[in-house]
Amino acid sequence: MSAVAAIWLDTTSMSQADRDKWDKRYREGSYGTRTYPTELLTEWLPRLPKGRALDVACGTGRNALYLAAAGYTVDGIDISSIALQRLKETACTRNLTVKCIEIDLDSEPLPYQCYDLIVLVRYRSTSLISRLLPLLNEGGYFFCEEHLTTNANVIGPSSPSFRVKPGELEKLSENLNVLFYSEGIVKDPDGRRAALARLIAKRSANKPILSDS
Repeated sequence: MSAVAAIWLDTTSMSQADRDKWDKRYREGSYGTRTYPTELLTEWLPRLPKGRALDVACGTGRNALYLAAAGYTVDGIDISSIALQRLKETACTRNLTVKCIEIDLDSEPLPYQCYDLIVLVRYRSTSLISRLLPLLNEGGYFFCEEHLTTNANVIGPSSPSFRVKPGELEKLSENLNVLFYSEGIVKDPDGRRAALARLIAKRSANKPILSDS
């Protein structure tokens, strides 16, 4: 019993440490200039059907707000209460509705809901992807953009542990019908260079998806 209790306490401590870290970043203005939606999402959204969308690790909501303005019913999930509060305030100012849910994506249950579109941008967690895909409705779309391992001078995390390896993202989505996949250096709207793996895939009825959790 004591061993189980110790594991639980360690997990809780790590969760709180992550919350504190991200709250501090947003409180100090990190990502404050990144208000534009993900460029690939703006290119593809007109081709996708409307419905319920989930923005994962949404931060202050640059993509969640864009989806809401486009007519989606949007849930935004993030570990930072500071980021979610700013998202709520911006949504109110723009007369948009986004349901904000505070979740530690590594240790807490995901929303009990199915979605027509799931968006995961620049938050690396292979185990999270395996938990997200079963939340897609049949015919639903998974949009993912991750920092890619590289030696080039680009923005993003310095540690390779926070970047996907070549081919890794595509393999994680092998039970979906991949509509678009690319790896390489792209230029963000603010002019900075990023090494990215980008994926758009669709869930079909003849490809069942099983979660690892």
